[in-house]
Amino acid sequence: MPMSAEDIERLAHKRARAKLGWYIHAMVYIVVNLFIFAISRYGFGSRPWSVIPFLGWGVGLALHGISVFFLGASSGLRERLVQHERERLRRRRDGTQSR
Repeated sequence: MPMSAEDIERLAHKRARAKLGWYIHAMVYIVVNLFIFAISRYGFGSRPWSVIPFLGWGVGLALHGISVFFLGASSGLRERLVQHERERLRRRRDGTQSR
């Protein structure tokens, strides 16, 4: 099904917002973790405890990136899965065999 110019524009804005949100998230992650590292290294104690928030938040940032760049609206993977399900449901509706 072809997309109208309005649909393309709306999708482009949605994708740009999602990517910008991830870039902002990544910048905040870097700045905050540098600050936490400095406190850990030069402030409180000799143990490098800053690795705990670094890794925990890093997992969250990675999952956010996956959702934006790989699983987001109209990503290649998502579109292929939607198309596959659409075809499967149409075959079922028409009474033909489904996989």
